[in-house]
Amino acid sequence: MTRVGWVAAAGFVATVWIANWLISHFGVVHVGFGLLAPAGVFAVGVAFTLRDIVHRTLGPYVVMGAIVLGAALSWLIAPAFALASGVAFLVSELADLMVYSPLRDRSWLGAVVLSNTVGLAIDSALFLWLAFGSLAFFWGQVVGKAWMTLLAVVLLGVVRHRAVLARDS
Repeated sequence: MTRVGWVAAAGFVATVWIANWLISHFGVVHVGFGLLAPAGVFAVGVAFTLRDIVHRTLGPYVVMGAIVLGAALSWLIAPAFALASGVAFLVSELADLMVYSPLRDRSWLGAVVLSNTVGLAIDSALFLWLAFGSLAFFWGQVVGKAWMTLLAVVLLGVVRHRAVLARDS
């Protein structure tokens, strides 16, 4: 389980960096329903699920360290977005702690979905305000992150289902 946590932590740091790289190289993209969002939205949607895996396996302090590391690496390619990204991730992690932690033992996937939903709304508003001084792309951010969260949750559900089948056979 610890190995899974460290792989997820590395993936989480990478998604923070990739999100900022995508924004600086591709700007604004279409996310569906006629909405636009900064291109990093797709990496951030995956980051929330990776964050929950790290939280579960290694704890919240490792998550916070990964956020700081991802933001520091992002500074090298996108200083304008690195601070906004780091602050938004840290604040949404605190919200995640309040939502994910109490629910994870009852329904892990349910906790992931609910905490990601809360996290993506907080992260979207805070990042957009700090990076652009505007909430113009808020709904695009929410939809883009929701697409990626949905994909990640489906994949996790399949992996967990296969693990249960393998264990029971």
